Amino acid sequence: MSDKPMSDKPMSGKPAIIGRATSINVRKVLWTCAEIGLDHTFDGDWVGEAAVRRRDELLALNPNGQFPVLVDQAGPLWQSNTICRYLATMAGRDDLLPTAPRARALVEQWMDWQLGDLNPAWRYVFMARVRRAPGYTNADEIAAGVAAWNQAMGLLDRQLQRTGTHVTGPTFTLADIVLALSANRWRLTPMEHADCPAVDAWLDRLAARPGFTVHVGPGVP
Repeated sequence: MSDKPMSDKPMSGKPAIIGRATSINVRKVLWTCAEIGLDHTFDGDWVGEAAVRRRDELLALNPNGQFPVLVDQAGPLWQSNTICRYLATMAGRDDLLPTAPRARALVEQWMDWQLGDLNPAWRYVFMARVRRAPGYTNADEIAAGVAAWNQAMGLLDRQLQRTGTHVTGPTFTLADIVLALSANRWRLTPMEHADCPAVDAWLDRLAARPGFTVHVGPGVP
């Protein structure tokens, strides 16, 4: 990648997605790009020394210093679920994000649940069991995280049993994209798993979607 800093000003040419390729939030945006067929560039040079060297560049794009960031002709945009909604809307994909108020609210309800309820449940146990991060060794916290994560996945499983195909009904939407990344992380994390047959069947069906194998995949939690 070039050492030339990315500007926080609007850009010409292809939209750019920046962030680490292993990030769950970056991958949901990349999968959305695959679904809508967006011709874009990806700047994944944010690992190790490069991440330190480019810190000011990232802060100029996102004052939170987090990934992903989309930079297009309108300027930078951050927050992964917001970026997914923006891309689907710009592409006119009302199958992914409906325009009818109630249908749209149901999709956004589950997207918000993914960020506000599901993700906090897995954070500690994922850092302990997958990242092996220092400081994440408390057995009680790990057990509580496993229980909370399984409880949340049980809720998702019951929803999929009701809908039968996708998270909000018969149509594949952004809710499926964002939740599949979290569900795949649950399935691949070494821990005791609740029995969630509807989640397993749903993930197996999604494996045929554009971008799933590349951006979700069987080996990257």
